[in-house]
Amino acid sequence: MDGRLNVRTATPRDDAALLDLDVGEPGTGFPSVFARERASFFGTGDPSATLVAELEGDVVGYLRLGHPTPLAENAHVVSIEGFSVAGSRRGTGVGRALLEHAKSTARRRGATKLSLRVLSTNARAIAVYTAAGFTLEGVLVAEFVIDGRPVDDLIMAVAL
Repeated sequence: MDGRLNVRTATPRDDAALLDLDVGEPGTGFPSVFARERASFFGTGDPSATLVAELEGDVVGYLRLGHPTPLAENAHVVSIEGFSVAGSRRGTGVGRALLEHAKSTARRRGATKLSLRVLSTNARAIAVYTAAGFTLEGVLVAEFVIDGRPVDDLIMAVAL
């Protein structure tokens, strides 16, 4: 990846491009679990919770941040609640850049931990998260049934 990549906060104008990216990873079960008919990526959510990767004016990835719970006792944790890179840009450093920006953003918000959940069938995502310093903290065994098979949901996190 060269210097043309820009990571910025999303705006409402990004809605259509982000909706196009939010299709999941073929072969992981992700599309059948999370893909849904919807007219808007943001819905009633706040665009500023989403980081956008832009390359030469094209949106090529996103990462949405949130909190795992609304509890004050859990406010030190920021969670990744959505993450996707355009298929043609996978393996080029876009995901790595988004994760680094997510860590920086979470630190600025006062977080001491960044967490996520990922399906055990999504080996590519697990490798990206591991390379970014995330470690496995837990396994929700058979949390989903995808195509008739039980699939574990992994909990991963990195200390900030």
